[in-house]
Amino acid sequence: MRKRIIQIAFVIAGSALAVTLLPLLWDLLGYSKQRWVNNPITDVLLGAIIFFLLSFALWRVVDHAIRRIEAFLNEQPPLVLLVGSLSMIIALVLAVLITLPLQQFHNNFFVSAVVPGLVMLLFAYFGFRIGTTRIDDLVRMVTLEGLRTRINKPRRANSNSDVLTDEETNYHHYKILDTNILIDGRIVQLVKTGWVEGTLLVPNFVLYELQYIADEGDALKRVRGRRGLDILNELRDIQSIPLEMWEGDYDDIKEVDEKLIQLAKDINGILVTNDYNLNKVTSFQNVEVLNLNELAGALRTSVVVGDHLHVQLVKKGTERSQAVGYLDDGTMVVVEDGQEHLQAYVEVEVTSSLQTDAGRMIFGNYLQ
Repeated sequence: MRKRIIQIAFVIAGSALAVTLLPLLWDLLGYSKQRWVNNPITDVLLGAIIFFLLSFALWRVVDHAIRRIEAFLNEQPPLVLLVGSLSMIIALVLAVLITLPLQQFHNNFFVSAVVPGLVMLLFAYFGFRIGTTRIDDLVRMVTLEGLRTRINKPRRANSNSDVLTDEETNYHHYKILDTNILIDGRIVQLVKTGWVEGTLLVPNFVLYELQYIADEGDALKRVRGRRGLDILNELRDIQSIPLEMWEGDYDDIKEVDEKLIQLAKDINGILVTNDYNLNKVTSFQNVEVLNLNELAGALRTSVVVGDHLHVQLVKKGTERSQAVGYLDDGTMVVVEDGQEHLQAYVEVEVTSSLQTDAGRMIFGNYLQ
């Protein structure tokens, strides 16, 4: 089917070119007065036959070029295609206005037809390229954030009032915070160091989950929820990085983790978490994740076999005679033969260590 369409296009193009060019050829060959040669019907037939024969040799080249263009367009986001098409249309309008005087030279085919055609092709190409390569500037200029984010545009939380005001900068640098990262609290110190850039984004459904946890009957959960709300207020007061609230929701999605993943996809954001399971799910779905536990593990001082540690044993281990303690940075230390020394500070010789996405574990022997 594609072959037939391409061949028909060749025939139409050949007929149009023949009607324009063959009269000039007949004039050069001295057949301009021969009506059986120099007439529109003969010109159309000759052009159609010649280009139909050429189509058998060239249709594959044209088909290959069309397929490459289709593949390129299919890879582009809808917003890129929209802005590129609009900029190309504007460029074509400008090309028509510029070449309009040239089209009055009817006696000169090159000036009246070829030059305008080339100018239109160049303007169309550069219009599309400028529209797609400078899309961020164009989006800000014509305020199309609603098209880019698809749903409600995030707004910046004003530290001086409860009113949320529009913020246009950093709209494509969102770091989305989940519930666990707010309860954890280490994000505050990380932000204060200046290592996090862009804009922190807290969805409303995360805020509602924190409020729900803070109102729980269980005292431990209530403390965790209130801690998350306090951390959120601390982040709002930090001036070095903007904090925004996202007021949208996904009514067709029930789980908060799934909503976070969908939001990260929609706004091209990065999810900040310390949830091991959420980290695995987001990585599988090709969503960028910043895992605070991985960062903490990378920054911890390495412990090698044979090192001696001083640690307090706080609870029993899973195996017989084992006890568990923690270093100052939260690293778990499992001590063999330490169960008889609970709540005491002991010296431990490191025998091995295990690093996981959920944290690091150190194994050692109790020294007499």
